[in-house]
This record gives sequence, structure tokens and C-alpha cells, in this order.
Amino acid sequence: MALTQNFAPASRQESPARAWMRALEATARAAQDETRTLPVVIGECASRLGEKPALLSDRETLSFAGLARRMNRYSRWAIAEGVVSGASVCLLMPNRPEYLALWLGVVQVGGVVALLNANLTGEALAHCIAVAAPSHVIVAAELAPAFSSAAPHLSIAPKIWLHGAADLPAARLDIAIEGFAGAALAEAEKRAVRHADRALCIYTSGTTGMPKAANVSHHRLVMWSYWFAGLADIGADDRMYDCLPLYHSVGGVVATGAALVSGGSVVVQERFSARQFWDDIARWDCTLFQYIGELCRYLTAAPAHPAERAHRLRLACGNGLSADVWRAFEERFAIPRILEFYAATEGNFSLYNVEGKIGAIGRVPGFLMARNPIALVKFDFDADRPLRGADGFCMRAARDEAGEAIGRIAADGRDLSARFEGYTSAADTEKKILRNVFAPGDAYLRSGDLMRVDEQGFYYFVDRVGDTFRWKGENVATLEVAAALCACPGVAEAAVYGVAVAGAEGRAGMALLGVEGEPDLAEIAARMRSLPDYARPVFLRVTRRLEVTATFKHKKRDLAGQGFDPGLIADPLYVFDRAQDAYVPLDRQGFAAIQSGAMRL
Repeated sequence: MALTQNFAPASRQESPARAWMRALEATARAAQDETRTLPVVIGECASRLGEKPALLSDRETLSFAGLARRMNRYSRWAIAEGVVSGASVCLLMPNRPEYLALWLGVVQVGGVVALLNANLTGEALAHCIAVAAPSHVIVAAELAPAFSSAAPHLSIAPKIWLHGAADLPAARLDIAIEGFAGAALAEAEKRAVRHADRALCIYTSGTTGMPKAANVSHHRLVMWSYWFAGLADIGADDRMYDCLPLYHSVGGVVATGAALVSGGSVVVQERFSARQFWDDIARWDCTLFQYIGELCRYLTAAPAHPAERAHRLRLACGNGLSADVWRAFEERFAIPRILEFYAATEGNFSLYNVEGKIGAIGRVPGFLMARNPIALVKFDFDADRPLRGADGFCMRAARDEAGEAIGRIAADGRDLSARFEGYTSAADTEKKILRNVFAPGDAYLRSGDLMRVDEQGFYYFVDRVGDTFRWKGENVATLEVAAALCACPGVAEAAVYGVAVAGAEGRAGMALLGVEGEPDLAEIAARMRSLPDYARPVFLRVTRRLEVTATFKHKKRDLAGQGFDPGLIADPLYVFDRAQDAYVPLDRQGFAAIQSGAMRL
């Protein structure tokens, strides 16, 4: 099948209002029965859909009935192991259908599954295990070395179960599980599990310190699944491509849950590959895929692929798609519709760009304004916290003014949709709460994200609070500078951050560029002149590929700490020389001149 153009079916071309209403209706129905959790929904789908494919991969395929049977086996294993309601089980496993079956089974009987980052090792992995305080840890065979590197740093001794054959002294879960029945749980086996109960722990990315474990209730699993299913109009004929990590909320719950509750199928790929992506989309006949913005940037920067338009994709859904990539991505690959959204695993608010406005992360429709929990407040960049007025209360940001986005926390804890479920650490939970914001006693959740809202009510992501820095008395939004750099020929990706300079106030802008071949420094300098003087990067660091987290976030904190010393950094370094109006190589002599103040930045 070779298509030259792809259009959404007429039935899917609709007004934004219809998409909103469909999502509201779906979630309203899903919230009516507080005992109808996601595992319960999967069981219902299995009864109705039987052997229809649910989860597909090169490793194995599970039908809805097969997924339910596998889930029920893991439930019975958890009961036999004495996993009581509220007890934690850590899961360390790469992407595969088994991953979902496993955690669905444990949470079905009241257990809480902590989804460990499959890329962590050593002390970082040990930290994530410790904050979950698990009774059991399940380790996939291929990740046994990673667990072994963490074991010496553990101060707790959970029971270890190994999935697959590996050199680890532990019982084999993949063998043991076959001894349990896969039939639906009998009444005597069921546990009282409700929407308000905790189901998962999902970790933050750890770009600013050790990861934190966010609590995720059954309510959130159900609402995420049905909300996205409604907005995207997912049906039984849809097939979702998911190459994002299953240990994060977008790849592990949104992409999978939205398709499954609708009777659709999910293709589970172990990891993203720009070279393999379009072949996978075509051979699995996918109609949807879940993205993170940088994934789209990688695809757009990749060479032409013969299958890049030979697909039946009708929608791409995700977050973080920047304006400079959006149009090129949409047009080059013939994507009929992009559904961009903003949300955080631990957040109590979200935004959706149902209208498809390029660059926007969402908009609150007029009929939902009364329920809108979002506020943007002025930010004090010097103090690194929201700005308060003479009366002690926070001040709302004006239209088109960047401010930190905060979400109102319901005073009534029974309002599950507006509560903050927090982290496993009470101290981390309290740090995220802003109190006495607009009135005595009120409370809001800090997102840590700077946004602005335009006259039409569309929200735009500006930067992370910790990423924005001050130089020459002005605030520099790193994403705006990065977008300008990525528009330069040969620059595939860019991370912008501030570095300390001896004798200078604030931080000077520095950019790590991912380039192929030699950078065109003259062209970069010419294009940077379109930016305000304070926003132009002072330093450039050049490499072939930027190191990122599993969700494609740049490790800016580490980069900023490395500074711009050519004696410590092996990558080529450049500094903007004002006398020459050009970027020139930065050597030890130039570094010394900057540190002594002899060279003016």
C-alpha cells in the first residue's frame, strides 16, 4: 500500500466543541461507578471482544481475552505473595505487552506498582526503589545487571522476582505465573478497590535532582484513558503506535489506556527509532501514534524515508511539539490532525489544543471557564518563586505576559479531579503547594512551568522555571533561543542554558548544538542577530548528538554545571567575540581572558 496523501475520514472532521463534549460525556460515565477501575474495564472488553488483538509487538501479541487472562494470573500471584492493599511492588522491565498485564494484575487486587525507569542503574535506581518502599521487586532478565548495580545501595530488603533467565538469585516469575488460573477472579478473591485508591507510582524525570515518585490513583488512570479516547475519537478500528516508555504516564497510560478502553489495539515498540519508525507504522497499519515533541523533531530532521507517507495515520497525539517543527512535520508526513496537550503526571490541571493552533498547548473553551482551575502568576526570577504584592498575595500575569502556571487544589478532598495526590515523600509534596495565593487559606499546585495566554485564550509554553535565566538584567527564555538555533542549517537540536561567569551578574547564555559535520558559525551568528542582544548565546558547544532523558528532555542542570572551560570539556567550544562580531574558537587563552575580565562579553 503506497499512499501519496492521507486525509481524516469525513466522520472525524468535526468541530472542537464535539470533541470536548465527547470527552466530557465519556469521563462522566466512567466516574459514575467508583469500583469500575481500569482492570475492571479490561475484563469487560475481554468478555465483549475476545480474541481481538489488544497489545501487539514483535515479541508477542495479546488479545483482549489473553490480556485479561494474564492480568488475572498476576492478580492471583500477588494474593499468594501476600501483597496486601496499598503495598508497593516495583517493576523494572523494558517495553513489552507483559509489562501492562503485570501491573494491571497487581493493581486489580489493591497493590501499588512503582514503574521504575528502565535506564537507571546504581544509586539512582536504588533511590527510586527505596522511596517506593516495596515488599517485592520484579526484574526483567535483561535488566538484572542494572538491578545488581543498585542492590549494594539498598537499605531495604524486598523480595526479588526475576522475569526470564538471568544470573540473579531470585525466583522465576515467568515460570511461577503459569501455575495460576487465568479465569476472572471469583468474588472471594476480589479486593475492595476504588477510584480514590492509589494504583501506581510514576517517577519524575530527575532532570533537577533525584526522581520523585508521584502517586497516581485509579481515578486518574480511568480519567486519562477515557478523556483522551473521547478527544481523539478512538474506536475499535484504531491502532495506536506507542514507542514511548511504559514507565511514564504518557506512554504507559494515556497511549495504551485510551486505545484499550475503546476496543482499539496498541502496538508496543521497545524504543523509538527514527530509522524504523515509518516501516513500523506501515507494517502494523497504525492509525494513531503518541509523540513527545523531540520525537517529531528527530523524524523531521531525518533523511527521506520511502514509507513516510505510505500510512493510514489520522492523528498524532502528544505534548511538546514546538512551533518551529509543527508545520514541517504535519506537511512532510501528511498528518491529518495533531492533538497537542499539556499535562504532568502529578498535576491537577491540563490543557488541550483541540483546535490545532500551531504552537499552542491548549485552550479552555468558554463553557468550561467556570471550572477552570488554572492561573498564571507573575514570577520573581531573582527569588525563583511567584511574585507577591504588598498585600502578600500573588499577582495574576497579564495577557501575553509569562507567568508560572498553577492549579487550584480543591478544598474538598472528595473532589478527585482537582486534588493533588502528591509524592511518596510528604516533604516533596509540600514543596509543590503554594498557599495563601489569592485569598487566605487557598492552595494551588505549582507546575514549575512558565506559560503565557493570548487574547484568544490559547496557552503557550514558555520555559521551565529553572531553565529561564537572567543576563544583562533580562530574562532569557531558553526554548525561544533553541528554536532560533534549530532553524539554522545543519543544527538538528539545541539545548540552551545559563552558565556562571566570573565577575558577571546573572548567567551567560550557552547552547549545546547537535550538528552533522562542521557548524556554519557565520550563518549561526547572522541568524542570532534577530534575537535581542541579551538572548544571543555567548557560548556554543558542539556535538553530534545530545544526551537526553528517556522522555527526550535535555539534562541542562548537568550541562550548566560543566560550564565553558575548554580544559574540562572535550567538545569544540566557541565564544561570541564582539570585536569580530562572530563566533570564534574558545581556547585556554580565551577562557583566561574571560575569567580575568579582559574579554568583554
